[in-house]
Parts: sequence; structure tokens; C-alpha cells
Amino acid sequence: MSLRARLDEILRTEPQDAGCVAAMDLLHIYAEMLVDDPGAARRRHPEVAAHLRACGPCGEDLEGLLAAITEPPSQQ
Repeated sequence: MSLRARLDEILRTEPQDAGCVAAMDLLHIYAEMLVDDPGAARRRHPEVAAHLRACGPCGEDLEGLLAAITEPPSQQ
């Protein structure tokens, strides 16, 4: 990918994108909804879904949260 194409990709944001602060405020709710019904989560919070498509760090936070709420605790 050329530098120009990469820059265009970075600067392009969806109009619905909530931004990091708003997405983080709803992330725990969004994660729980994703576990129960992914389609409903995306319909109810399209601004969070749009942001998570564009922001790698917030997407990583979501992955960690999903792992925490879906994986059984380890036995020690």
C-alpha cells in the first residue's frame, strides 16, 4: 500500500464514528450485547461499531473484554 493510500485510510472516518471516549464509555455494554446477539449490538450502537472498525487500540480493548467475559476462569 502506498503512503498516500495509507494516509487516506487513516484520515477517513465514518460519520457515525463515536470516537474513543464515547466508545470506551459503552464498551462494557457493547461487549455483553455482542456475546448475546452481535447483530443487536451493532444495530443498537452503530456509532460504537463504526469506531471499532476504525480504531485498532479500541478493538484490542474489546477483544480483551470479550475474552474476560467469555472464557472460564483458570483452575489453580
